[in-house]
Amino acid sequence: MQTVQVSRWGNSLGVRIPKDVAAAVGVAEGSRLSVVVHDGQIVLALPKPRYRLEDLIAGVTPEDMCGAYDWGPDVGREDVSE
Repeated sequence: MQTVQVSRWGNSLGVRIPKDVAAAVGVAEGSRLSVVVHDGQIVLALPKPRYRLEDLIAGVTPEDMCGAYDWGPDVGREDVSE
């Protein structure tokens, strides 16, 4: 456990994160952290990533799917070949 000093930063307070601690969790200059109070402790954490479906499937082609789905032949108005 390391101890750091709280300093004034404008109207707020700040702490410096030691280099080895930042490296251990992947925090770099410009990283955004969430700040919460949990059981009387200040907890800094990397926010959980929020994914958008559009970003996850960007660039995926039908060839990439390699037959990952097969619902059988179209039987009604669900024809999506257009």
